[in-house]
Amino acid sequence: MGLINQIEVRLLDSIKSGMVEFYTPQSSHETMLAQIPARLIDNLFVHHFQTDQLLVVRGCFVLVVLQNKQYEYIPLSERQPKVVKIPPGIPHGAINFSDEPCLLVNAVLRHGPAHDRDYRPMPLPFPYDLAKARAVLTDIELPVGA
Repeated sequence: MGLINQIEVRLLDSIKSGMVEFYTPQSSHETMLAQIPARLIDNLFVHHFQTDQLLVVRGCFVLVVLQNKQYEYIPLSERQPKVVKIPPGIPHGAINFSDEPCLLVNAVLRHGPAHDRDYRPMPLPFPYDLAKARAVLTDIELPVGA
């Protein structure tokens, strides 16, 4: 029996060279730049043969992950560079409370051809807890819109 896939969150290591700080590169099969619009509360979706590796480069948002029949709310921000690795089969979505869009890099690992349902929204099994999602942003002291 195989292990159950789980997300992984890790801070990035960096080295400084003069005035420039370089962060750990991420291996990938392809790299996508994605923008999460301001004030977005997105549905869940799931990838079948793809691992997402997300890194915010501008702004902030809350990644919502459905595991063990409950939501986990993970704040991601340009102020705290970290990568979230989402393996295949894990439903996830995004909430951007900000008045500004959030820009992120997705260093995608492919485990097979893209599935035709990979980017189709799936129904929420139960509503998001928006107060809890907003609170995780407050915990990392980010300005959040009303």
